[in-house]
Amino acid sequence: MSYLFTSESVSEGHPDKVSDAISDGVLDAIFSQDPNARVACETFVTTGLVVVGGEVTTTAYVDVEKVVRDTIRQIGYTKAEYKFDSESCGVLNAIHSQSPDIAMGVDKGGAGDQGIMFGYACDQTPELMPMPIMYAHKLVKKLADIRKKNNGLMPYLRPDSKSQVTIEYDDNHKPLRVDAVVISTQHDGKVKQAQIKKDVIEHVVKTVIPARYLDKKTKYYVNPTGRFEIGGPHGDSGLTGRKIIVDTYGGWAPHGGGAFSGKDPSKVDRSATYAARHIAKNVVAAKLAKECLVQVAYAIGVAEPVSVYVDTKGTGVISDVEISKMIMKEVDLTPKGIIERLKLRQPIYQATSSYGHFGRKEKSFTWEQLDLVPTFKKYV
Repeated sequence: MSYLFTSESVSEGHPDKVSDAISDGVLDAIFSQDPNARVACETFVTTGLVVVGGEVTTTAYVDVEKVVRDTIRQIGYTKAEYKFDSESCGVLNAIHSQSPDIAMGVDKGGAGDQGIMFGYACDQTPELMPMPIMYAHKLVKKLADIRKKNNGLMPYLRPDSKSQVTIEYDDNHKPLRVDAVVISTQHDGKVKQAQIKKDVIEHVVKTVIPARYLDKKTKYYVNPTGRFEIGGPHGDSGLTGRKIIVDTYGGWAPHGGGAFSGKDPSKVDRSATYAARHIAKNVVAAKLAKECLVQVAYAIGVAEPVSVYVDTKGTGVISDVEISKMIMKEVDLTPKGIIERLKLRQPIYQATSSYGHFGRKEKSFTWEQLDLVPTFKKYV
């Protein structure tokens, strides 16, 4: 029996993603001066207003207002008619120093908090990611690329957009076809709905999703409410860390207890999740399994993880227990080890804030590298 599975994504102009980009922009600005800083930055956006807060310990000086306005401008909120734009919005800065109680444990190389983190990989796509979330990301990224090129192809596009992709699978979890595509894109007021739907299907869907997955039964829902002129932070408030399933695996695999954006890598919410993805991807790439879920757990102030769990859903060529032992033997999962191996004390984070933290090709996404494959292949 076949079944359907759906994942969603949102563009960089979505209010929650505006918040993520600002928080990671502050982190990058601090790291460019002080790679050893501790940062936990949160952002709230609404009509005409940005509030930035959190805890920071650093020797750097950062013009937070400039980071905020540059980020909003880069995303594309540059017109007063959007009711939220880079030049006129208010910016409130409520950042203060990190708790010394937390610093006590982190200074000794321990985890910056307790928590559980998951990493996942599978062979559904070349990126070793679940297919629904990869196509959902690529659809909204394509919309953004068209808008920013400003070449007249879809001149009515505005920054906010969302996508959703439903894949039909066979009973062996193999993707068969795309059953449905949902795209909602913010637009100028004068354009007709019929024009938007035609352009989205032709210039976005059919350029992103291979033709072999689209058929006569595929359903297309483009701006299904009929209108999406009001959007972004004026249409809905935004918060850092509110799109964690979009950030990871689209619901196909579990997500741990914390969000990523605005957090420096001493916070295992971020660094250990990247490490778990790195391990899972290399397990699958090394042909130890067709899919792999890795869970790691930490106690605040303690360097070594309290547990490492592996589940290959019965696809492993060796047992899950053996893979778990392999990981603990071959990979340093202390916060310090993860940070050094993945080179995480760099200003690389704003690029992660939209279109997923995983399945990316940029060199700065070190957790996507396949450098552990030779080591893991020894265990095949």
